[in-house]
Amino acid sequence: MNYHYNKPDWREEFKRLEGAYSPNTLRSYFACFSSFEDWAFERGYTPLPARPSLVAAYVQCMSPELSQATLRNRICAIRKVHALLRYGDPTGDELVNLAIRRARRSMTARPRQARGITPDVLQKMIGVQPDNVTGTRNAALLQVGYEILARRSELAALRLDDVTFLGDGTAKIIIRRGKADPYGSGRSGHLSRQTVSQLREWLKCRNPNSVWLFQPVYKNVRIPRSISYTTVKRVILKSLNASGVDDVGAYSSHSLRVGAAQELLRRGHSTSTIMRAGGWKSVNVLARYLEEAEINLWN
Repeated sequence: MNYHYNKPDWREEFKRLEGAYSPNTLRSYFACFSSFEDWAFERGYTPLPARPSLVAAYVQCMSPELSQATLRNRICAIRKVHALLRYGDPTGDELVNLAIRRARRSMTARPRQARGITPDVLQKMIGVQPDNVTGTRNAALLQVGYEILARRSELAALRLDDVTFLGDGTAKIIIRRGKADPYGSGRSGHLSRQTVSQLREWLKCRNPNSVWLFQPVYKNVRIPRSISYTTVKRVILKSLNASGVDDVGAYSSHSLRVGAAQELLRRGHSTSTIMRAGGWKSVNVLARYLEEAEINLWN
């Protein structure tokens, strides 16, 4: 449905954000503001510029259906589009702040946290890989992702020259860009001898005409470009299904990162060390990962 209300086209202005934000962030902003726009039009209101009372009503209406994270994303999108069009920020009004506080107090459900992949589950996932080029890549992908606590976007962005093999059989790897590091300052991780051995097997197979560490494989043909986020997700979830673990639906593509953080905590590493290893900026975010780690403090 096309709406005309004699206001600047926010979708055109939205293009100015390209290159300044990650594609995932842009998709989120676009979807979130589109939802607000549709909601306003359905009720006969003008979404741009939005009055604080309209945003407050939107928060009140949607809060029973949304998680805290999704509601926060919707508010951020409304704020960003208004800033692009140089309108005043309606989300900063006290009317909206009060609506958000009421919504948060009414949301009693805890956010769902993906179950972490334990070392035992990881070995099962590696053990079910096929005996071919795809299986060799998948095994290396899973082990590297686990040991550097990588997001799937970070795995897809790894280049061959990000890996430095050390004389003791281990390796150092640079994660140059991540969700919490949009400007590419990077962080370093380390790979065990076992993982380095598996990675070397993949390096014998990969297409040498590419800078990317992990590449797509189609019918045993190594394609000289970066593996996609979707493929990384599919490798993780397909491996979980094939490994025969219980309650597969409790896992997600984030489970490698969650499980590695929990395992480091079990091994006695400090929160600050785990934060550096995984590139977390907020201890509150890390705390949600670690709260499910099975640790008996009295043992």
